[in-house]
Amino acid sequence: MSTAPTILSDVPGSFAWGVFHERHPKLIRRVLDALPYGPTERAAVEELLSESTGGVLEPLGESAHDHRQWLEWGEGLFGRPWGEAPFLWAESYFYRRLLEATGYFRPGTWQGIDPFAPLKNAELAGPAVDAESAALDDLPSLSADQRAKVLLSSALWGNRADLGFRITASAPDTRSPALIADDSPLLWSALAAANNPRVCVIADNAGRELLPDLVLIDHLLTSGPAAEVVLYVKPAPYYVSDATTADVLATLDRLRFAPGQEARLIGRRLHRAMKDDILMVRTHRFFCAPLPFHDMPADLRAELSGATMTIGKGDLNYRRLVGDRLWDATTPFAERVDHFPSPVVALRTLKSDVVVGLAAPMVAELDATGEPWRTSGKYGLIQAHTGT
Repeated sequence: MSTAPTILSDVPGSFAWGVFHERHPKLIRRVLDALPYGPTERAAVEELLSESTGGVLEPLGESAHDHRQWLEWGEGLFGRPWGEAPFLWAESYFYRRLLEATGYFRPGTWQGIDPFAPLKNAELAGPAVDAESAALDDLPSLSADQRAKVLLSSALWGNRADLGFRITASAPDTRSPALIADDSPLLWSALAAANNPRVCVIADNAGRELLPDLVLIDHLLTSGPAAEVVLYVKPAPYYVSDATTADVLATLDRLRFAPGQEARLIGRRLHRAMKDDILMVRTHRFFCAPLPFHDMPADLRAELSGATMTIGKGDLNYRRLVGDRLWDATTPFAERVDHFPSPVVALRTLKSDVVVGLAAPMVAELDATGEPWRTSGKYGLIQAHTGT
């Protein structure tokens, strides 16, 4: 099996270094400004920021419910500088430690309080969501094929709404996004060929990304490509805006009571689908683990193995799917995802260094632009591996 260097965050000026030294400090400021944490929580958050930008990895306290699990996941890493840990692992651990610092898991005032909720709620309540909901009124005028194409595209580009990514965006990008790989015909043909297809969707962000995901799910259920859908979300707040069950319910309500008639109909259908167990929302602790999907536990692997197709949304799921390494961009997508327990499709806007499955002429064209095309959020891809 081919290998490539594991991405670390110890190179000044690299994308991964910028996440810890530029994005996280801004995120911490926004979290502390948004919620009135007390001196204990605020001091713990500041200490985490200092440790993660210039100190060594410290383990979770022994009172943490997952203390032993993280000792196992981090064997050989504790006591070393944060930048020497794999980027995927260190970034995940930062968010676990942030929940610890803010008291999310501890009995007390802040137990169960999502530190990112004010950011998520503000986005979901914003005028952009009203406009996007109203635009759904155009769907009935489209043919079935047009509707499928538009909704898949909306789910893909909704990933640009990632709050964490926008925290460090220098200015709004008004350029048209570009699709650099498109295996969507494989997705639709695989679903059309299956009897009573079961689709699993591994969600990424809440709010403005989750809304088009739910609209796509409604299309899959009402237009026949899927008999049932399982939507997987995070078991706890993670990576700023990653979706939890609470975020799914909030977004459903936003649809059900939206200004547009079509949005309201979609929201009500999805609400009923959940009641009827046609749309199932599930989670698993592994979705907050610092590991690639190659290492998923047997119970989750068994669940996903029954899917006709699994759709992985967003950048983090892509990194976990193909491995967070500096692969040659022409490495075949199938080679990197053959371990996955079901046929799989990645819907992803590029916001980190990892990418595979591109044609050599496309890579040469992108490299010739001189821009950071792997991390700009301007480019997207739809990649599929059906196992056939």
